Amino acid sequence: MENYNYNMECPHCQRAITVSRERESNSVHVFNIDNPAGELGLYSVFILCPNKECQKITIKAKLSRTFKEFGYIQEKEELQTWNLVPEGKAKKFPDYIPTVIIKDYEEAFSIVELSPKASATLSRRALQGILRDFWKVKPQNLNMEIESIKDRVDGLTWDAIDSIRKIGNIGAHMEKDINIILDVDPEEAHLLISLIETLLTEWYVGRAERESRMKAIKATADSKKH
Repeated sequence: MENYNYNMECPHCQRAITVSRERESNSVHVFNIDNPAGELGLYSVFILCPNKECQKITIKAKLSRTFKEFGYIQEKEELQTWNLVPEGKAKKFPDYIPTVIIKDYEEAFSIVELSPKASATLSRRALQGILRDFWKVKPQNLNMEIESIKDRVDGLTWDAIDSIRKIGNIGAHMEKDINIILDVDPEEAHLLISLIETLLTEWYVGRAERESRMKAIKATADSKKH
């Protein structure tokens, strides 16, 4: 991992930051003993968030195939990455969202690489929890619960939900118990997580922000009456 200025989102405070040389420390440990995998390099990087309100440390690691050229270690092929601190990159959502939904989402995110099918099961459960809590849908199977909000959400959101529920094994088992483990691939599991994040942001956070704006407008208008 080269040391240079670049932009990223701090996983602790979710703010856009610029990482400078003074805020980053990295190194690589090379394993070059003869073995079937070849020469390997374990890269590590420590990043200090520059925001005064945060200043937390992010730690990442990456395993790659490496080779040496002109005396320098070069990366040949990335094999695996880890987000060590904080674990994963699950987004932080406000505590007015039901805890059970957030826990299902965070767990789905944390195991998506290790077990996509288990992650997808948790995401489906989180989706059902959102529908029942936010839209107060009649408890049925997930497929019918999704269908029941078709005329209540905007077209773009509906198209996204409808598209994801029809892909692969996700769509093939929509009418079954949400706790059934589905044999989905990593991309499908990531799509489900992305959908959960979008719905939490647009529905719960969007509603809360709208209510806050309306209250501020009303308070300002009321103050003008006196």
